[in-house]
Amino acid sequence: MCKFSIASPPCKINFFGNFAKIFNSYLIMQSNSTTLFDSFSPLNKRIYLIRHGETEFNKLGLVQGSGVDAVLNEKGWQQAQCFHEAYRHVKFDKVYTSALRRTHQTVHLFLKNGLSWEILKGLNEISWGSKEGKPLTKQDDDKHFAMLEGWRNGELYLKSEGGESPLDVQLRQKRALTHIMNQSHEQTILICMHGRAMKIFLSLLTGTDLCHMDTYEHNNLSLYVLDYKNHKFEIKIKDDRQHLINITEPKPISLHKIFVEDFATMAM
Repeated sequence: MCKFSIASPPCKINFFGNFAKIFNSYLIMQSNSTTLFDSFSPLNKRIYLIRHGETEFNKLGLVQGSGVDAVLNEKGWQQAQCFHEAYRHVKFDKVYTSALRRTHQTVHLFLKNGLSWEILKGLNEISWGSKEGKPLTKQDDDKHFAMLEGWRNGELYLKSEGGESPLDVQLRQKRALTHIMNQSHEQTILICMHGRAMKIFLSLLTGTDLCHMDTYEHNNLSLYVLDYKNHKFEIKIKDDRQHLINITEPKPISLHKIFVEDFATMAM
């Protein structure tokens, strides 16, 4: 088991940008983590944090976001099965997912076995606004990467047209995290969420400045394990993909059909 910690420097402030907005972003980032953690139940907790399995949008490099409720493709189903096989022995007290189906499908084998489940919209992927579900043009690409560069420079208020900024996402994540952490009877939990949202969430958990969120690398069905003790989180496992090493070419069976049947049975 590897141990990983980050002592990141504060975000660099780009004085040639919109100083007032950038400085306000910095103050928001610095203000609430310690106070937020002090409000949590003092009991220890272990979080298994995963990204959902692969979808066709992931495979094709298309923007999903919170406005696209995509389902897993065949490889995504295999990834979900491999993760369940590797971690079904863990005695989870609860599973938390976003409101989007790709997270529900990723953990469906745990749910099929009767594990308690709660959906929190605060765990949803970032909204990419008008860019969701569409192939990006060269102009779109340039704007997108300029925005990402702006985030790395502390311009965390930047957002796609009709979308969310990292600060917007972290605000709703704080509400979700507060709810999760105050369930004192839940000591070991599984959380399934999304790519960009997961980077923002890990920054929140570890107290890392959001401009360094890309430090937290992952891929579909990557695993992070974090322990909460003495009012702080520590990463114990980072971006683990060992459970995926036996993934093969997708099988010619409809795993989506199996999922639908499973959930129909669970709902009865």
